[in-house]
Amino acid sequence: MMTFIMFIIITFIVIFIIVYRNNNGENVYKYISNQAYQLYDKYAPYSFKNIREKVKELGQEYTTKQYVIQVAVFSVGSFLITYLYFYNVLLSLLYSLISIVVIPYLTYLRCNRIYSEYIFEQIQVYTTNTIMEFATTQSFVKALEGVYESGVLEEPVRSDVKMMIDLAYQNGTIDQSINYMNAKYDFYIVRNMHQLFYQITNEGSKDAGASLENMSLDIDMLVENVYRDRLDRAQFHKKFLQFGIILYLMVMLIQFLLGVETYIQMLGDWYVQLLLHGIIIVNTYFLLSGEKYYNEDVGAE
Repeated sequence: MMTFIMFIIITFIVIFIIVYRNNNGENVYKYISNQAYQLYDKYAPYSFKNIREKVKELGQEYTTKQYVIQVAVFSVGSFLITYLYFYNVLLSLLYSLISIVVIPYLTYLRCNRIYSEYIFEQIQVYTTNTIMEFATTQSFVKALEGVYESGVLEEPVRSDVKMMIDLAYQNGTIDQSINYMNAKYDFYIVRNMHQLFYQITNEGSKDAGASLENMSLDIDMLVENVYRDRLDRAQFHKKFLQFGIILYLMVMLIQFLLGVETYIQMLGDWYVQLLLHGIIIVNTYFLLSGEKYYNEDVGAE
């Protein structure tokens, strides 16, 4: 049986190599890319399309080749692992196909993380430069105009700052501008900075310079903590994936203790099959939950 499985895998690899060499890889990748993007355009939410476009602009989107490698790793890896569980080629092929479905979800999580990191960096630029401009102009709206015209901001934050300026001139107050930005970017540093400017503008402050300096120090400290958290998350992520893969391979230890022949005989019992399916599902849920945690709330306070 193992010989037959190796024959299937080797045959698949040989066919892929022949097709790749005959077409220089271009037609293969182009076809896969076109099919993927058609599905993406049909089912992806509008908001995620914008996020995906920004990730492409940042140059952090996977290439088609990287996605093909990802599909190959997931499908072959899941096939081999599940075969160790069930010694059933058809069942392993089914799990192999199911594993590919997970890739769009992982792409969604990854793009959201990159976009969140980008937005946080833009918010850091927005708050730091607004405080610096205000120290010179002593006007919140003029500070916003200075930041907007300086060109240090990128979309979508730059357009939102322009909206704040327009709202301030339309309404004659900064209230609507602050409410708009607070709702759009619910960050601690944004809310606190706006609250400080609101108090200075509407109530006055005898010690505005010291307050602004303290605010700048708070922003610097927060940014340092966020970047440290990113490093800690990245290290945790590597260890977490290693641990998750080891959990999948625990079945090898069971076979070593029981003996392969005894293990295969046990596979004839329906409750053993059900238990093994449950182990795979629980381990997969565990890994996906960890991926979700790693990619979410980046830059949040």
